[in-house]
Amino acid sequence: MEGQRWLPLEANPEVMNQFLRQLGLVPTWQFGDVYGLELEVLSLVPRPACAVLLLFPITEKYETFRQEEEAKIKAQGQELSPGVYFMKQTIGNACGTIGLIHAVANNQRHLEFEPASPLKEFLLQTAKMSPEEKAAFLEKDESIRVTHESSAQEGQTEAPSLDEKVDLHFIAFVNVNGHLYELDGRKPFPVVHGKTTDDTFLEDSAEVCKKFMARDPQELRFTVVALSKA
Repeated sequence: MEGQRWLPLEANPEVMNQFLRQLGLVPTWQFGDVYGLELEVLSLVPRPACAVLLLFPITEKYETFRQEEEAKIKAQGQELSPGVYFMKQTIGNACGTIGLIHAVANNQRHLEFEPASPLKEFLLQTAKMSPEEKAAFLEKDESIRVTHESSAQEGQTEAPSLDEKVDLHFIAFVNVNGHLYELDGRKPFPVVHGKTTDDTFLEDSAEVCKKFMARDPQELRFTVVALSKA
């Protein structure tokens, strides 16, 4: 991912909500922290929830798993809904913004936009594009880039320099046509994690997040946030 690099976005719901508001999303749904993945903790998350973002460390164990998973899916195939909005990541450190785009793009039936929303305009213009074309379009989108940069400076921790290597990565989980999708711009395609419903989506996403944590039991750098009805 040489070329453009952005400052990384913090896994902070306030920053994410402000970012989306600036891009014209009406705040009828908002991101909030998920403090644990056990059922009793998930019961505290406002419902309904329509998207989950996971921030996790890219470790050697994860990269080995990712390559094995990709080879297995390429060999066995998977059935993808044509309704899934998926884009590649070609901008360094843009995974937070791409996670937010994935969360919003696949939940437009729930969400409302302001009349001149730059995010809605981006989604309309890229709807029929390939994942690679969407990535190239984002590289040229000044309104999203400027909003990302200002949001990256807003977090509670000091933003790292553009050159600093960041090994944390955002991915999104969404429900499209009754299937749970993992959307990761570093991967060549969405990954289907079986069936889900609007009622079980949060619990089903949590089960997949647990697998990420189980692969790296020594790691503590995991953050989960959910987009819920305000």
